[in-house]
Amino acid sequence: MTNKDSFSLAWTNIKGNKLRSAITVVIIALGIFALILIITAIKAASNSLTASFSTLGANAFSIRYKERMMHFGGGTNGTTKSKKSSAQSRRSNTGIPISYDEARQFKQRYNFPGAQVSIAIRGAAGVVVNTEKRKTNPEINVFGSDENYLELNGYKIAVGRNFTPTEIESGRNVCFIGSGVAARLFPDNNAKAIDAIISVDHLPYRVIAVLEDKGSSAFFNSSKVVVTSYNNVRRIYSTQNISYNLAVKVSDLKLMDMATGEAKAAFRPIRKLEVKDDDNFYIDKSDSIAESLLTNLGFLETGTIGIALITLIGAAIGLMNIMLVAVNERTKEIGLAKALGSTKKDIRSQFLFESVTISLLGAVVGIISGILVGNLVALLLHTGFVVPWGWVIAGIFVCSFVGLAAGLYPAYKASKLDPIVALRYE
Repeated sequence: MTNKDSFSLAWTNIKGNKLRSAITVVIIALGIFALILIITAIKAASNSLTASFSTLGANAFSIRYKERMMHFGGGTNGTTKSKKSSAQSRRSNTGIPISYDEARQFKQRYNFPGAQVSIAIRGAAGVVVNTEKRKTNPEINVFGSDENYLELNGYKIAVGRNFTPTEIESGRNVCFIGSGVAARLFPDNNAKAIDAIISVDHLPYRVIAVLEDKGSSAFFNSSKVVVTSYNNVRRIYSTQNISYNLAVKVSDLKLMDMATGEAKAAFRPIRKLEVKDDDNFYIDKSDSIAESLLTNLGFLETGTIGIALITLIGAAIGLMNIMLVAVNERTKEIGLAKALGSTKKDIRSQFLFESVTISLLGAVVGIISGILVGNLVALLLHTGFVVPWGWVIAGIFVCSFVGLAAGLYPAYKASKLDPIVALRYE
């Protein structure tokens, strides 16, 4: 009997027991489905996180007044810095926002060769922007910035111009609008937005530029923004307890360490720190922020693998029981096959083919459904279609091993049957 004949008989038996085979396929598929689903969702979230926190680029960093807490759950994780003494903690983690004067002084004093510094502040969030004819939903975010904000945050001007020094210093009511805002208010032609008067949270602004769409994520929609000068935000909104953010871009990635060291040396006197005091501000890179978040997602991935393995172990036990039942049901058939010349190897091959085929069918169902459902997350996060090829291949190998392991004992038991005894079996 050839392997082709063994596989043909195995497939005939699978089709002959549709309900039992389907239940086994579903059990195996559930384990692979859970694994592929969550891995696909994690990959989609990773892409979205990278897009959200890497806007500054690899050769840029930001200065904040406190550390970003980037972990999931209530406890701390391995990336948390070691505890300091209480005295050091009181000095370093004061939580004092970066003031307007401190931000201005840093921009004036930081003279690293080829570096650009941008000052930004968050204005109102969830506001309505409207013209006389159209208005947006209450989902627009207002930011205050300077002339370097666009380049350091990955924006480009589609039509219009940048701020002038006079507009920044005076805090005039002029602004850039994101592509999403322009599409809503000026759907026919974005160029019509230039010099138009719009109402931003009930205040009139003149549009001087429309920004290109740089892509969005679930964490931040970069097209639904209004950007004005930081002095305008400072003049109109209450910024007493709001911290200014500083962003620095250097000309060469190799100069990053030197540039961050220079920034720290320049900012410590501005923050009125003595030599013995720890820093009361934090320098972070966009890539490191995303990396921290992805590390936390890795823990979720590890837990998913554990759950999937437990499910597959249960599926293997179930598959073995079903194959043992099949041996008992087909005892007479096995005896007849042996009487007609089938060897022990032929009988073993038939049962192993059947077991592995059922397992692989479960793998295919689980992988396809896991990828499709997992990419619903990618759709919600506005990322591309994700296929975790490495895990797909691993899932096929694991299911092949599960089918082989589950079928070994039943196949061995079937091959050991005495043909005379098997033929007399009722």
